[in-house]
Amino acid sequence: MIILGIDPGTAITGFGVIESQNNKLKVIDAGCIKTDKNLDMSERLDLIAKKLKNIIKKYKPQIMAVEELFYFKNKKTVITVAQARGVILFMGKNQGIEICEYTPLQVKQAVVGYGRAEKKQVQQMVKLILGLKEIPKPDDVADALAVAVCCESSYKFEKKINKK
Repeated sequence: MIILGIDPGTAITGFGVIESQNNKLKVIDAGCIKTDKNLDMSERLDLIAKKLKNIIKKYKPQIMAVEELFYFKNKKTVITVAQARGVILFMGKNQGIEICEYTPLQVKQAVVGYGRAEKKQVQQMVKLILGLKEIPKPDDVADALAVAVCCESSYKFEKKINKK
């Protein structure tokens, strides 16, 4: 199963593509979609959509896991990230991919085992779980991989429960 994890943002959208096979996880690709702050918001969202569509076409994920919004101090930031999330969710649905959404608390719980874990702890566990030589940079990429790992473990858990 191939999972595309997404950490939404307008300046940087992190993505991580992992494969789950025989209870082993492997990173296929990871990176970020960057947009220039000087572009109009519509152009930035269009760029995110086009690059995400290319990633989906290239890797053909069965599931796209997207981090849900959490409280931001800056109202303007939450609005722009919500717009990016909307484009991301639309693009996944438009491409026929199953979509799963996870809160930061759920991601931390799945990856570290503690919902209030620090960012560094999550990054270290992503490195360990995925057998990486170093922590993925920037943080948005590590976060996207964490969302993908969360999805994989949640998906396996749901399959076990549904068998009973």
